[in-house]
Amino acid sequence: MATAFKLSLAHLSPAQLLLYASVASLLALLSILIYQGRIKEVLPAFQSHWQASLLFGAINPFAYYLILFEAYDLLPAQEAQAINYTWALMMSLLAVPLLKQPLKRNDIWAALFCYLGVLMIASRGDLLHFNFSNLNGLGLALVSTFLWASYWILNTKDTREPVLGLTLNFAFSLPLSLLWCAIHGELVSVSWKGIAGAIYVGAFEMGFAFVLWLFAMKLTKSTARIANLIFLSPIISLFFIWFLVGETIQRSTLLGLGFILLGLLTQKIQRT
Repeated sequence: MATAFKLSLAHLSPAQLLLYASVASLLALLSILIYQGRIKEVLPAFQSHWQASLLFGAINPFAYYLILFEAYDLLPAQEAQAINYTWALMMSLLAVPLLKQPLKRNDIWAALFCYLGVLMIASRGDLLHFNFSNLNGLGLALVSTFLWASYWILNTKDTREPVLGLTLNFAFSLPLSLLWCAIHGELVSVSWKGIAGAIYVGAFEMGFAFVLWLFAMKLTKSTARIANLIFLSPIISLFFIWFLVGETIQRSTLLGLGFILLGLLTQKIQRT
């Protein structure tokens, strides 16, 4: 997805990518509900849960993806995607004040490893001078992890069925994206390549992938076993970033990503 984001942003602004991807995702989710024979549930759920749907939709996809795409627009894809992996740690840290969960020793070690990795990537290995490649991009990438983690923590209290709830989120978020583009003068004709990229991002990153993950969680006998697949995706992602985007993968990115994955692994060992 990091590759898809970066290629799409060569033809679209972050807000335009959010708008067109949201349309594609909403259509993908509606098609899933039609396939499941549950499309009639949308309107009653819309009427019953409009307040929750507006709140969740404003966080994700609107604010989260707008900020994430802005970060990808400012940073090399290899840096943005690596920093984005710290959302799992951010969720554990936010669970302390929001869910009253205790902060364990492994959480502290995980935070140290992960954010050392972030500093390594953002400074491109120059930890002594803190010469960040793009401070604004770094800040936005970290804010996106905060929003994503907050969204999933709030979801622990969400009573809506997951696929239906996500569909409603996009239904309420779409007017926000449209209004944002209108205010900033971005409702203009765009390249078909940008539209194609947005459709791919919306259908897969925001739509089908989420539903497939839900099905995987229901079918598996070991959540930990499939959760381990997160450690494969950044390596695959870096390959596509090198092969398709054409970025030279920095040694500092590999080292920083190693620290981030070590932090996530440290946190995971604690849970298991």
